[in-house]
Amino acid sequence: MQKASDDVSNIHSRFSLTLINPSSHYFSLVGSLITAVVITITTYLGYLASEDFLFRIPLVVGVLAITQLLDTRFTKKKEYSKVLHVSLFANLLWVAVLLMGLLASVVLSKETSLFFITLGMFLFASIRIGVFTTTLGVSIKKIWLICLIQPLAMFLVLIPQDMWISMLTNPLSLGYGIVFLIIASAWSLLTDKAGRPGMQSTHKTIQAYLASQGNDFAEAEMMMEERSNETKVSTSQIRLLSSNGDTEFRMILPEIHPGPYHPVGGSNIPYLIYKNFNSSVMVLHSISDHSLNLPSKNEVENYLKNLEKSEVKEEGAVCTEPVTVQINKARATGLLFGKNPVMFLSLSPHGMEDIPCYMKTEIEQYAKNRDYTRIMIVDSHNAMGSEISKTDGEDMLKAAKSCLDSLITKENYPIEFGYANSDDMDIKTQDLGMGGLGIICLKINNKKYFIGWADANNMENGVREKIVENFAKKGYNLLEICTSDTHYAPVKARNRNGYYQLGLMTDSEKLSKWFLSIATNAETKTTSAKYEILENQADVKIMGQSIFEDFSKALDNSLKLSKGFMIGAVCFFITSLFL
Repeated sequence: MQKASDDVSNIHSRFSLTLINPSSHYFSLVGSLITAVVITITTYLGYLASEDFLFRIPLVVGVLAITQLLDTRFTKKKEYSKVLHVSLFANLLWVAVLLMGLLASVVLSKETSLFFITLGMFLFASIRIGVFTTTLGVSIKKIWLICLIQPLAMFLVLIPQDMWISMLTNPLSLGYGIVFLIIASAWSLLTDKAGRPGMQSTHKTIQAYLASQGNDFAEAEMMMEERSNETKVSTSQIRLLSSNGDTEFRMILPEIHPGPYHPVGGSNIPYLIYKNFNSSVMVLHSISDHSLNLPSKNEVENYLKNLEKSEVKEEGAVCTEPVTVQINKARATGLLFGKNPVMFLSLSPHGMEDIPCYMKTEIEQYAKNRDYTRIMIVDSHNAMGSEISKTDGEDMLKAAKSCLDSLITKENYPIEFGYANSDDMDIKTQDLGMGGLGIICLKINNKKYFIGWADANNMENGVREKIVENFAKKGYNLLEICTSDTHYAPVKARNRNGYYQLGLMTDSEKLSKWFLSIATNAETKTTSAKYEILENQADVKIMGQSIFEDFSKALDNSLKLSKGFMIGAVCFFITSLFL
């Protein structure tokens, strides 16, 4: 059985399939109308040997535009943009068939055949069957009634009336056309069942996902919540309070994972926590994976309300200086509050996916054996990469254990802290979430240490190192920069990842300038403090592993079926070129 992280990686690798559509429906509208003009010119010059096409062009284009509007009446969500995308692809396919027919006549030294005009129309209808049933929510019965409306309407104004009957009743054209319609229908029926028994309808899941991309996420959340299981999740906090009680700051480590994707469920939960605690907080990434996603806004609200009931487990006024252990690529940085270590783990600048849960279990057991009370383990999540290798994982465990061993020997000193964020800086960039940037300055034993935070989905490799270097030039010791791994997206990123990691859109020098400005502000606010360790247990529904397994399986099976049908359809089409 695959781990949830493996299934999510597999699903994520398929994300590029959603980028096939043009980014704008205006592009598809203009593109489909231009393609209709090409179809008309190619038909008359290449097949009918006539230049009498000028008055046909506005007729074909007009019919296409009208039927595109008509198509929206038949779709589940009445989505004009998706109708236009389908129309563009279908028209391009018709053009391709016409050009292949002409090429075959030249290469094989035979006469051009009107058969390819009719075949192109049937292939136009076939692609409508496939796309309308999978993404637009049209049933197979209904699509058989409407699949020919647009291409047939275009055909009737494209071809002279006296040629209609002979071209449409040609046995060869009808035979090939019906076969392609059947192929498209069989593909649709089989791919819809590709995820069974775990997923009853692959198409409905795809439709819910596509609808959620337009902020219509009710159906997607309902499907995910139905599949979710109630469980108990913990949230740990370190709360720093100034001696006069006027200011406070929290490091919060939720056991839940941001996601599954914007704007569904807990995708923006780091910011929601940030906002609930008056923006004086760093919401850190725990060692967790997508199986710990909250599936809906209802569960997010439930979690946030419960978070207010956190219990103080321990308090004090001293901590150790930080310890950093580097073993090859792996780095562990820790501080000790009483008998409660806080540890930041990273492979930056080399990067990795989420730290696997087995490492958390092993580190926690090691800490328990060293008589620590509780440990907060932070996945710094500050460089892009694949699943952690065995070698890097072993190095990270060694670094973490060595860090814990060193912290035991460290002296304790009174704490001073200062915190500042970017809320007043009017920072807006496509690779940063709503929580912006934050810096905490810890003054321990008359030395100042800084920890940076960004409400972002990971960081571009090497950006952390450049910022740390720029801090060092100013005499500042920046221990680590962490991201929240938010799945909120200010804009829809049309790339393979589906998001912009911090540093991809904003260069490291600009980020350094922002962080340094915030650090200077935090430094001026340093004041003596005490700490509190808080714990919370909440009963919430989480998505679990099976939903990712089932969706991953459905995608894999659908793609295998699609490849098989595509190869068969292409081979069958090639036979038509030799007729």
